[in-house]
Amino acid sequence: MQIAFLVAPEGVEQVELTEPWQAVKDNGDTPVLVSTDSGEIQAFNHLDKADAFPVDRTVREASATDFDGLVLPGGVANPDALRLDERAVAFVKEFFDAGKPVAAICHAPWTLIEADVVRGRTLTSWPSLRTDLTNAGAQWVDERVKVCTAAPGTLITSRKPDDLKAFCETFTAEFAKASSGG
Repeated sequence: MQIAFLVAPEGVEQVELTEPWQAVKDNGDTPVLVSTDSGEIQAFNHLDKADAFPVDRTVREASATDFDGLVLPGGVANPDALRLDERAVAFVKEFFDAGKPVAAICHAPWTLIEADVVRGRTLTSWPSLRTDLTNAGAQWVDERVKVCTAAPGTLITSRKPDDLKAFCETFTAEFAKASSGG
């Protein structure tokens, strides 16, 4: 499987990119870094600059049809920048329109709100997004990981870096299930 990781040019929380990325690789699948600009993205450890990572494709070069699933890492600045980019928002919406699985952690559901794909779904996030999500029509729960199978497609969400182990185990299993038609 090819799994897209959508991030802004800067502001992604590094551990929320690298641990899910490694989980995809450990599962025998191929992670692909997609961003709004070419070149490199700048990751952060909270508010401090961390490592830079090469972009594989821009959102202008990518389509949901190229991938089996989508991972949206968090960080405060990352989803805030993505939700202002029309092509990034459209890219996210394509996965839901195609019924493909999407996994989002921490602040990443801000991009889901902008794509108008949370209405009628149950999900979790960083606690400060609770009001945003409920105002957008979602039911918010305080759980390490939440799987919502409301159509179209499966949405896996998680709250924070402390939940990464459960998040990675859950989304890789759900992506594999979706890929096998189960």
